[in-house]
Amino acid sequence: NLINALIATEDIRFHEHSGIDFRGAASIVAYSLIGKRRGASTITQQLAKNLFPRKKFDNVFNKATTKLKEWITAVRIEERYTKEEIITMYFNTVEFGGNSFGISSASKTFFGKKPIDLNEVEAAMLVGMLKAPTRYSPVRNPENAMRRRNTVLNQMRKNDFLTEVSFDSL
Repeated sequence: NLINALIATEDIRFHEHSGIDFRGAASIVAYSLIGKRRGASTITQQLAKNLFPRKKFDNVFNKATTKLKEWITAVRIEERYTKEEIITMYFNTVEFGGNSFGISSASKTFFGKKPIDLNEVEAAMLVGMLKAPTRYSPVRNPENAMRRRNTVLNQMRKNDFLTEVSFDSL
């Protein structure tokens, strides 16, 4: 459930690319032209960013250089690790707030369970928190958390990880 929620929400073409989703990156340009902001980092790029945290950007050149380094690192990660290993590493490098770092700690803190035992709703809640752990914390901001969880469930439905019937029941 966690893997499905993550892929549906963060990187639907995860199994099709080698670290960089050029189609997703091109969509950033299109969204920028209509005045909207959107991320297009792959799970592997996000892992690279988590492993080597960014410094404050002084200028556009530093930001572009850092992004290029993340792309190179993402490609190298994809060359050396399986997709399953990448997802595992990613889930173990993210903060969930509430003194929870990594998926095992978060699932125990928020649901008293091991990650493998999380149902779709619980998995969607935790994956939803990744966008902004405090803003989407079920403890601190339960209404925001529910909205974000529903967004993740909708992405799971939209990307065929949940049937329409299952989605409606959840």
